[in-house]
Amino acid sequence: MRVLIIFLGILFTMNITSCRSRVVVSNPNVKVIAVAPKNHKVVYLKGKRYYFWNGNYHKKTRKGYVIVRL
Repeated sequence: MRVLIIFLGILFTMNITSCRSRVVVSNPNVKVIAVAPKNHKVVYLKGKRYYFWNGNYHKKTRKGYVIVRL
C-alpha cells in the first residue's frame, strides 16, 4: 500500500509540472514607430481606429505604431 501511495504521489507531481512555456515569435520585418508625426490623420474603418501618414495605415500598439495592410 505504501508503494502505491508513493507511486501515485510521483505520478501526480509529474502531471502538475509541465514542460510547456509560452514562446512569442516576432516578425523581424516589423518596424515599430514610437511617436506618430504631427501631420497624421485618424481614420476609422469598420469601427477600428487607424492612423494614416506617408501613404501607410498604422495601428497603435503598446510599444508604438506598426504598419498594417488594409
